[in-house]
This record gives sequence, structure tokens and C-alpha cells, in this order.
Amino acid sequence: MNYNEAVSYLYQLGHETLAMKLGLESVRRLASAAGDPQNRFPAVHIAGTNGKGSSAAMTAAIADAAGLRVGLYTSPHLVEITERIRIGGEDISAEDFARLAGDVRDTSERLVAAGDLPALPTFFEQVTVIGFLFFAEKKVDLAVLEVGLGGRLDATNICRPVVTAITPVGEDHQQYLGSSLASIAAEKAGIIKPSIPVVSSSQLPEVLEVIRARSAEVGAPLVSVEDLSVLTVARGSDGFYSMHCKTERDVYDVSLTLRGRHQTTNAQTAIHIAEQLHSAGFAVEHSSIIAGLGHVVWPGRLEMVRTSAGRDLLLDGAHNPDGARCLRVFLDEQFSGVPITMMFGAMSDKPLAEMAQILFPAATTVIATRIANPRTVEPLRIEELALGFNRSALRAESAAEALAAAERTTPAGGLICAAGSLYLVGELEAILDR
Repeated sequence: MNYNEAVSYLYQLGHETLAMKLGLESVRRLASAAGDPQNRFPAVHIAGTNGKGSSAAMTAAIADAAGLRVGLYTSPHLVEITERIRIGGEDISAEDFARLAGDVRDTSERLVAAGDLPALPTFFEQVTVIGFLFFAEKKVDLAVLEVGLGGRLDATNICRPVVTAITPVGEDHQQYLGSSLASIAAEKAGIIKPSIPVVSSSQLPEVLEVIRARSAEVGAPLVSVEDLSVLTVARGSDGFYSMHCKTERDVYDVSLTLRGRHQTTNAQTAIHIAEQLHSAGFAVEHSSIIAGLGHVVWPGRLEMVRTSAGRDLLLDGAHNPDGARCLRVFLDEQFSGVPITMMFGAMSDKPLAEMAQILFPAATTVIATRIANPRTVEPLRIEELALGFNRSALRAESAAEALAAAERTTPAGGLICAAGSLYLVGELEAILDR
């Protein structure tokens, strides 16, 4: 298979979420038949509702600054599927991806033909094993793995972690993880392993209670950021924060390269992960933590870019209410009084009315945008919500149409903001790249 054939094959397996099968039996069999690559490198395993991708990127940057050969596995991608699998900040090559995808496809088909599996492993299961094979092949010193959805039954949960972490847990994917915060937290806490330290970000009390109970049940040392860190923060004029963080072990003064106050929470989590890596024998020193956090790149999260017409465009996934609140805080802090045109598209399983209530009052105009995804919300529904907040509203049938409308209608000195889904951000990134 060449790269395009590999990508086409994987997407033919079904949509990443709609065709998902939570459970570990299929991915365990696939990994076993592929030689159990996940057992050939140590891992940091990170779950959570918000911030897990940023925390993973920060952790990988710290380990990279320490001189380690670091693999990073994240999802979803923005433009190319190769973004999900990285070593040392570089995406897997199209050639390596296609080669390993072909190997995984062949292995999957043999398992089905032999009756060892009732159906082909899913998109996410196969991509996860591709990532594991690549990390094992390249002999990484450490892999940082972001959970796809949930934790307990996520395909990444067959890894061998030396540290696990749970970023802030909120309401998201309730149809898969349960309707209460406690049930969602229990799924996230399913990554906690016996005797393996777990770092917990600042959590709501009912979430922390679940994490504490799971940690005690399996004998996993719990490091609660909320219990240990003393933090002061300062905001720069550009939306980047500096922070002073004191743990039981050290004191850190850090300037962050990801925008938004919420990134200080993710940075605290990454600092505690790094300290646990040091305890586990990895040469992650104080200087590596400072340097790593000062060089993190994580596209699509409060990312400021320029359009081809020279307009300021803020890209942020903000795909659930907690993410929307983080974006709203940033807009209120950095762009108070500035006309904001908000391109908004979302998935149909999201609490759209709640997200709209948080974000739309900050906008002058809302452009209801269709996303090229079978789960997309109809633009008419977004437009109706915007009109309910007495906002000017337009409809667009594509990201490209929405961007053109935003450039046309946003007054000089105004800001264009795209939010509601990382899929929308990815479509816009691709347009800007072209």
C-alpha cells in the first residue's frame, strides 16, 4: 500500500467514533499477533476530558529536552493522520506509515480469516498498533500516549506505563462513558495500574474521590497536583502565561508557549509527571522541565495565525463546555471590546446549547459552519441559537465558505475565531496550508 491507499483503507473501517467498539480483546489480539510492540518501551499514559493532549505535548517536550528519544501518540489529527505518531517532534513519514499500516492490515485480515477475531479491528485500534510498532521499531526511550476516549476500554490501555496521569475530568461523550461525573471519572481512572504512580490534575471533589478510591484499590501512589503545588501566575500581553510552581521536591519558574490560563494547570500536571519520571530512573532534571515547557508546540489550541487576506484568526477546538469556558476566559482577557466573528461548528453529540451560552455572547457575528464529518451539527441549529442571543448570524456549508464570509464581514481590527471542534480547526489548518 502507498500512503493514500493506507489512509483510504483505514477510513473504510468506519468513522473513528461512530464505528468505535470499546473493549480491549480485539486490540490485545492484534498487538499479540504483531509481536506485542507495546511491551518494548515504557510509557506515560494520560487520560482526561480536557488538557490531556496539551499535557502530553508538554511531557514529551520535557523528555525531549532531557535528551530522551520520545514517541508521542495523540488523537485526533488536524490535517494528516501522520500527526498522531511522532518521535522527537517529527511526524512519522508517509512511507513508514503506509508500510506499517499494510503490516497491520495483513495481520488483522489473517486473524479474521483464522476465526481469532469476529471482525476487523477498528480504525483507532489499527492506528494505535501502527504507533506502537513504530515506537518499538525506532527504539524510543519513552512513549507518551494520549487516551483516545475514556480510558479503561481505550485501545491505548494495553501499554506498560511507568506513570499514568488524569487531566481535569468533565462531562463529555456521556453516551459512551456514562451520564454522571462519577461514572465518567471511573472510566478515566481505568488506566490506573497497580503500584504505578498516578498524577491527578486539579479535579472536582466527586472526580477526585473516584480517582483516590481506584488508586487505593490497586495500590497506585497518588500524586494530586492540587495537594502539592503552590502556584502564582502572570499573564503577558500576548496571552502567554508565566508561572511560579512549588512542589514538595522543587521550585519552578516557567514561561509557557501555549496561550491561556488553563495551560498553567496542564503545565503543573506535566511537571509532576516529569518528577515521577525522575523517580523512576529517567534523567529528567529541573533544567529539562524549564526548557521543555518553554518550547512546546501544540497546534489548534488557542493558536493565532494569519489568513491569506492578512486577518487575525484564532483557532481553538473548544469541543465541550469546559473547553468553551477556557476559550471564553481567553477572549474576555485578551479581546475585550474587539469585534469578534466566530466560526462555529460542532459534533451532534455535544451539548450545543450550553456551549453556545458560553461562547456566543462574546461574538459580534456567528457563522454557523458545517464540518465535513458525518457527526456534524446542521448549521441551521447553530444559527437559531445565535439568533437567540441576538447575534448576527450567517450559515456556511463548508469551512472554506465560512472563512471567506468571516474575512468579508469582520471589520478592520476585529478578530476571527474558529471554535467548537478540532475537526473544524483541522479543516481550516488545511486551507491555510494550501
